[in-house]
Amino acid sequence: MPYTVTGRFHDGAAYTVLVTGRKDRPVAGSRRAAALVELHQGEPVSLTPTGPVRAVDGGDEAAVRALLRLHTEVVEEAARARTA
Repeated sequence: MPYTVTGRFHDGAAYTVLVTGRKDRPVAGSRRAAALVELHQGEPVSLTPTGPVRAVDGGDEAAVRALLRLHTEVVEEAARARTA
């Protein structure tokens, strides 16, 4: 299920992205957030503070959201219903 994530980078710049679950375009809405995900592809990320750990993969929505939480200040995450 796609998620909308709103947050701030450490320099204060705000972003809102749709975590798509698509390997070719993991996030839509912020070039900077997309570059962050691309930069960390394949690196381990903990899905929660106690695990499990997965490699960042653009098609893995949970890993992408965990990466955003790790490298930015996430203000809100909300599930979005899929549209046809």
